[in-house]
Parts: sequence; structure tokens; C-alpha cells
Amino acid sequence: MTDKYAVIGNPISHSKSPLIHEAFAKQTNQDMSYEAILAPLDGFEAKVLDLIEKGYKGVNVTVPFKFDALKFVFVNGVLNPLAERAQAVNTIMLNPNLIGDNTDGIGLVNDVTKNFKFSIRNKKVLVLGSGGAAFGVLQPLVNQNPMKLTISNRNFAKAEVAVQLLSELIDTSQCTTICEAIKFEDLEGHEFDLVINATSTGLTDTALPIPNTIFAKGCLAYDMMYGRVTPFMKQAKENGAQVADGLGMLVEQAAEAFYLWRGVRPETLSVIQEIRNLA
Repeated sequence: MTDKYAVIGNPISHSKSPLIHEAFAKQTNQDMSYEAILAPLDGFEAKVLDLIEKGYKGVNVTVPFKFDALKFVFVNGVLNPLAERAQAVNTIMLNPNLIGDNTDGIGLVNDVTKNFKFSIRNKKVLVLGSGGAAFGVLQPLVNQNPMKLTISNRNFAKAEVAVQLLSELIDTSQCTTICEAIKFEDLEGHEFDLVINATSTGLTDTALPIPNTIFAKGCLAYDMMYGRVTPFMKQAKENGAQVADGLGMLVEQAAEAFYLWRGVRPETLSVIQEIRNLA
């Protein structure tokens, strides 16, 4: 019997997840289906309960339901540590047990370290933004033991909260990373080896108020947005940085979800190229 999976969002017609998981299933000979499901903005819980009733094995969760998924799993199931720390759920195991996880951060780290061959260890890392997208990647980034992790955000208080929460999670016997919050206007004079744009400015083609000097020699500038060249990417490239969009992260986080569901880890580079070729 074919196992059923899905991604839930609103909107959802643009989602590449069905193509990605279909490629994974074919590659690994898994008997499964995967579809995109539109849920009403106030109907996430009802939709998930319906899928559980219909025997679905798991779902991915995308905008705007990652916090709804967190609350749903918190009440009805078990949250894995990464989801609890990220305060967001993007992957749910439905049957036989309800378990919520977050694979976004692992997806980002795998893309950076494996596909771009960029070691985060002992590097200076800057994360721009402190919303849900940023929270999802902070713990996996710290697990790579960078020298420093800096968070910068328009709302500086949110950046400070993110640093405080992150600092409480760090095992100082295992990790020596320095975590700090810096205002956008105070970034002048600081250089970083890895700069990650976790804001949504790429959606509106808005430039961030960041100085050109933040990109150190050999810097990797990574925008979580994919499918377009953002103002952040343009600025980084003009200042000598290697630039990357978030397509690899999308595929890598899907691969981690696939592994959680199926117990087999798919190869990702060919799938990243396949999806990129569709653009």
C-alpha cells in the first residue's frame, strides 16, 4: 500500500516540495505519494486531523503554519528538541505517533558545509533577521562551533531575545561560540565569513541597511530566498563575496524530513540541479 505524505501551506501552488520528494522516492525506490495541500488560514488543525484520519504518514509545513504546527504538536504529540528550540515545526510524523520536528537549520548547514564545502567551524557568522526563519537555523549553526555568531535585526530587542535564548542552550563545555546582538547601524567595522539573510526583504526587492564592509575576504553570502537574485545577493557579489540562494537549503531540509519519515537518506545534488533547471 502506497504511503501518503503532503506539504500544507497557504498559498501552496508554487511549492517545489512535491517535485523534490517525488525525485527522492524514485531515487530510493520508496512506495509513497506526496502532494501539496492548501489549508484555510484558520484551518490548519482541522486539515491535519483529516489527514491523520485518512492514514497519511507525515506532512511538511510551510508559510504561514509553522507556528500553528508547533502549537498543534505541543498539545497533541511530542516536540523534538530542534523544533522546541526553533519555536517552529516544519515536519510532522503523523502515524502511528505524532512527532514534530524542524529540519530547516540542518538543511541550511548541510547546504553550506556539504554542497558549498564551506566550514563554519571557527568562522564569524552574521545572521540578518530574528524572526521564525532565523530562529530555525540558530541552534544548528551553533552546533558547528563558529567563533562568533552575531544576530542583527531592525527590531534590536528581538535580536537580543534571540541571543539570550541561544546562549541558554549552549553547552559551554562543548561549545565556545560567542553570541551577540548588533544593530544594523553598528555593523560598520565588523567583518564576517558567513552572512545569512533570514529576512523577507528579497520578496519586495528591498535593500537591507547594512554596510558593504561586512563581507570578509572569502565570505559566503547566503540568502534563504530562492528563485531570484535579491538586493542582498547583488550587494554581496559587488563586494567580493560568493553568493548562494536558498534552493539548496530547501532540498536539504526536505532530505532530512524524508530521512525522518523513511529511514533512508537521499542524494541531493542532482535534485538541486533538477529543480534549478526548471526555473
